[in-house]
Amino acid sequence: MLGEHGSFILACYGVSALVLGTLALWTVLDGRLVRRQLGELEARGVRRRSAGTPEA
Repeated sequence: MLGEHGSFILACYGVSALVLGTLALWTVLDGRLVRRQLGELEARGVRRRSAGTPEA
């Protein structure tokens, strides 16, 4: 069906799927880490500059 290069083609698809899956997992885990770090900073009273100054 895939000819004499079938194993090479399937290996390439497998490696590509593995790399894309790893990147997706890394992105999700890094996003959770950053959200946790931001929450800890905000709990300590550190605010983002984009949040503006509090109204007096």
